[in-house]
Amino acid sequence: MTTILHIDSSPLGAASVTRQLTASIVETLRKAEPGATVAYRDVAANPPDHLSGELLQVVKFRNLDGLNERQRSELALTDELVDEFLAADTVVIGAPMYNFSVPTQLKAWIDRLAQAGRTFRYTEKGPEGLAGGKRVIVASGRGGVYSTNPALSGLDHQEAYLRTVFGFFGITDVTFIRVEGVGMGPDAKAAAFAKADEAIADLLVAA
Repeated sequence: MTTILHIDSSPLGAASVTRQLTASIVETLRKAEPGATVAYRDVAANPPDHLSGELLQVVKFRNLDGLNERQRSELALTDELVDEFLAADTVVIGAPMYNFSVPTQLKAWIDRLAQAGRTFRYTEKGPEGLAGGKRVIVASGRGGVYSTNPALSGLDHQEAYLRTVFGFFGITDVTFIRVEGVGMGPDAKAAAFAKADEAIADLLVAA
């Protein structure tokens, strides 16, 4: 049975472009496979803590002697997030562009996933991803148009970062469903949603 992990990261609630997109994407995937199970996580409503020096020692470097209650809780959360990610066949991620990058809440989630020995490992030939074989679909919302504008493409540290980090985890099947230009007026926003709807419908063909 296929497992879908649905991640939202926008704090805008019902006004969020990417939340609308992820809901539509997951609905489309479930039409293609009605028996699929869906795990949902809202990292804006319940964000993992950012990695302080204390948490780095515990959840990244695994210095586990004499842990206090908070440290044990953060370690358990990290392992839960990684287990959930690795168990998914398809991961649908809502990722708005904030200041040319991703929301800090989404970055905090990814920082927990980046676990040596679980999602990647270091070898004598360099790093090797361990999370391959799954599909990642990113619902991308942007105020401007970056994908087709060479003058702005160099400012895109949102999709470029996500493609890089999931590639580092060994995932090569990464699709971006975009609604961009939402800050350029209602007509541009409507056209962007129409284009995204077509791309989402095409997921049924690719499923």
